[in-house]
Amino acid sequence: MIRDTSSQDATISAPPAQKARRRIVAAVVALGALGGLALLLSPWRTSEHAVSAARLRVAEVTRGTLVRDASVNGRVVAAVSPTLYATAPATVTLQVAAGDTVKKGQVLALLESPDLSDALKREQSSYQQLEAEVARQRILAKKQKLLAQREADTAEIDRLSAQRTLERYDSVAREGIIAKIDYQKAKDALNSAGIRARHASQAAALEGDDVGLALQTKVAELDRQRLSMANAQRRVDELSVRAPVDGFIGTLSVQNRSVVAANAALMTLVDLSRLEVELEVPETYVDDMGLGMSAEIALGNVTASGKLSALSPEVVKNQVLARVRFDGAQPKGLRQSQRVSARLLIEEKRDVILLPRGPFVESEGGRFAYVLADGVAVRTPIKLGATSVTSVEILAGLKTGDKVVVAGTDTFANAARVSINN
Repeated sequence: MIRDTSSQDATISAPPAQKARRRIVAAVVALGALGGLALLLSPWRTSEHAVSAARLRVAEVTRGTLVRDASVNGRVVAAVSPTLYATAPATVTLQVAAGDTVKKGQVLALLESPDLSDALKREQSSYQQLEAEVARQRILAKKQKLLAQREADTAEIDRLSAQRTLERYDSVAREGIIAKIDYQKAKDALNSAGIRARHASQAAALEGDDVGLALQTKVAELDRQRLSMANAQRRVDELSVRAPVDGFIGTLSVQNRSVVAANAALMTLVDLSRLEVELEVPETYVDDMGLGMSAEIALGNVTASGKLSALSPEVVKNQVLARVRFDGAQPKGLRQSQRVSARLLIEEKRDVILLPRGPFVESEGGRFAYVLADGVAVRTPIKLGATSVTSVEILAGLKTGDKVVVAGTDTFANAARVSINN
């Protein structure tokens, strides 16, 4: 039985020259493999990390127009939204409910205030009393003028009588019929009557001025009382709370038949025909904002344009409230307090070096960026300019055409060079 062929096999040694040739070929193949491996591993020798390209977002540096803007949130508010108040302590009787549509001048609530009603009645009574006093003063003025005029007329008659007596004495005095002393008495009587007549006439004029001033004073009191009565009437009329504009009732601050204090809020009226957008702007943008700045408001699938019409001087929770007024007709279907997003167009810069915005702007204060070349991301110092929601301006450190890692650098750990695996 033959177990194997081991007894038949024989080892044949290769010739020395052939062995040497095989060694040379093996050495050459090994050197080639080592060289190729060295070329493949050359980027790795100087890199501190290796990251997969699938985890990164790379963008190219371009040149174009940068629109500096700010994306903010806000809500739709009524440009006219008056709050109605109670003018006096009163009991409220509501005539409307929340959500009701009302017209300008419509009575919304009735206030019952006995104090104001009584005050109006007192003012009306005082006015009527003064009216009677003015009428009485007019009669008294006429009476006093008549009495003064009567005195003046009587004095004038006495003067005329004394003058006629003197004239008769003059006609007979030349003939010596009357005594000289009687003639002198007649002349004295005429002078005395003239003085009395002149004084009576002046007294009548002064009496007329006096009664005129007294009447004028009474008329002024009547006018003052008329104003006081009108003010009391106005306060009573204000007890009927009326709508100042067309709109609808937003909120009711009191219950029906409740007692309220003076200046207590009753309800809020909303005018939906004039709506604006109230934006919450971070205070970092405030220095660059100004009235009249353009804005784009996103309302679902509709984008509307507007202008910045108001800017609050107060900072609340690192935010400033701004009002945007729609250009032209406002979009339809808007609702009070509807949430919207807006884009404020702060500045437009033409022909600048641009790079899409990414997390690299916030990391390290935007002072470094990773430029991608030959599969290696190199940490490069840069200088940023203006920024927008989508792009940033590059002032130094990059040129047009450079490939920059704009997202995913959080795993680089600030390494100087990072290898990128495909």
